Amino acid sequence: MGPTTGTPNAIEHTTPPASPAARRERPIHPLWLRVTHWLNALAALVMMFSGWRIYDASPVFRGIVIPPSITLGGWLGGALQWHFAAMWLLFFNGLVYLGLNLASGRLFAKFLPLSPRAVLRDLRAALAGKLSHADLREYNAVQKLAYLVAIADLIVLVLSGLAIWKSVQFPLLRELMGGYDRARVVHFCAMALLAAFVVVHVTMVALVPRSLLTMLRGR
Repeated sequence: MGPTTGTPNAIEHTTPPASPAARRERPIHPLWLRVTHWLNALAALVMMFSGWRIYDASPVFRGIVIPPSITLGGWLGGALQWHFAAMWLLFFNGLVYLGLNLASGRLFAKFLPLSPRAVLRDLRAALAGKLSHADLREYNAVQKLAYLVAIADLIVLVLSGLAIWKSVQFPLLRELMGGYDRARVVHFCAMALLAAFVVVHVTMVALVPRSLLTMLRGR
């Protein structure tokens, strides 16, 4: 006998939408995201402060010298050891961070779509003090752009650093950067952009301290 359709006793199997209470119970940031985020932050800061000491040993730009008091390493050799140790942490942890973001679909769900119109709209709202942060699950367009730029900037930092550190072993990468000297300029500019991102990011966290708690607790 074939299947019966259209009977009053037929049961439809549907998944009910999650209730607001259940949605609130789900972590805003899963554990793997919080761990890789803080490890990336640690590695990036160590590389930045030690990199300033390395930069002072052979400045790229005349007249720009980083005060030794805010550098890490004590001297060139010590700074290099800190820099390379943090580099490997950033490289491998960054791969895990990107891999899990892509595999889980979080990268596209959280940061896309993104349009210039949305960025300008939210930027105007932020400057006017009218940008809402009520739902920390959702990023505004300015946040999306900032995080995507930061991810791209860290990738450029790693690649330009390889072009400087292993210039002979990676000739194609060196040439893509415009040569050894230009690779140093790219590395310095990428570092400056990262420093600017850190300053803005810390400022925004100070204005919305709940965002720090969610990155610590997940909820």
